[in-house]
Amino acid sequence: MTATYLYCEYKPGLEGIPAAKSGISYVDGKQGILEYRGIRIEELAAKSSFLETAYLLIWDKLPTKEELTEFETDILYHRRIKYRIRDMMKCFPETGHPMDALQTSAAALGLFYSRRALDNPDYIRQAVVRLLAKIPTMIAAFHQMREGNDPIQPNDELDYASNFLYMLTERKPHPLAAKIFDVCLTLHAEHTINASTFSAMVTASTLTDPYAVVASAVGTLAGPLHGGANEEVLLMLEEIGSVENVRPFIEKCVANKQKIMGFGHRVYKVKDPRATILQNLAEQLFEEMGHDDYYDLALELEKVVEEQLGSKGIYPNVDFYSGLVYRKLGIPTDLFTPIFAIARVAGWLAHWKEQLGVNRIFRPTQIYTGVHNAPYIPIAER
Repeated sequence: MTATYLYCEYKPGLEGIPAAKSGISYVDGKQGILEYRGIRIEELAAKSSFLETAYLLIWDKLPTKEELTEFETDILYHRRIKYRIRDMMKCFPETGHPMDALQTSAAALGLFYSRRALDNPDYIRQAVVRLLAKIPTMIAAFHQMREGNDPIQPNDELDYASNFLYMLTERKPHPLAAKIFDVCLTLHAEHTINASTFSAMVTASTLTDPYAVVASAVGTLAGPLHGGANEEVLLMLEEIGSVENVRPFIEKCVANKQKIMGFGHRVYKVKDPRATILQNLAEQLFEEMGHDDYYDLALELEKVVEEQLGSKGIYPNVDFYSGLVYRKLGIPTDLFTPIFAIARVAGWLAHWKEQLGVNRIFRPTQIYTGVHNAPYIPIAER
């Protein structure tokens, strides 16, 4: 018995199908343009900070000096996490992935801040501040505890980016390292309706709490086809080993139609503008802190891939150079995707807030491909 159904257009992965109207960010994949609230990413990377950019995304305006100072102060005040969350995290297996620890911890925040007043601007602001403030602390705390150490308390003398790097090592970072890390967070803060943002929006549309929204998005970001790709880039570079091995490695991948991690994008058909900015940051970092053989590997890899696949619109994406930068900063590979989450919380919360203003629960349809009127076969006859 075959299925019958009314015809409607179906595209795997909903590719190119609008799911919402949004004024948060804009991408032109053919020209390599990314804007947050109409401001080019190149300008924000050069002139803004991550927290100022987060404010822009969430409240649809650049803050005044007083507004930004108040926002930064509120986040500084809320960096610490409750001891019961720390105790819960101590029970996590040290072999677990930090993204799994983050998803669990983000969801747990909802137990401690369970009041749900989605029509109250003060509640929304408090949730934004808590999530932006506490997620870096939870990531760093898990990293310390899996090493058998007590978490390093936030340093109130340090800014947002510097403090996270400090909590990983208990050493104040080099000013250039902190500045570059802050720019990295800005570059990853938002990128229209990608998989994790769509997950956040679907969850938000049920009018659950924002901690569940972020936990849902973290779970989606963890996949290797989304946020996990920057980890895979480093593993690929380790596998290649030397500049001489790049060309045969790529030729083998092309011949076998294997995905090359860090290259290609569903939207961009030219080089990802964030990759260009990250490449410049990597050059600054290596010039200041010493040469890195992985950077030579990356340059050769980009050159060969462009020769082989540039005609198909396959160029470096944001994941390609971000892993190199994080590695040079001394960040463990399995923290790359959690760092992506630290940044993308700003975008998730912007879409959460926007969703609340026009909410309608997501309920897509499907094309049924099964049978009808199938008989039930008694267990003795199967």
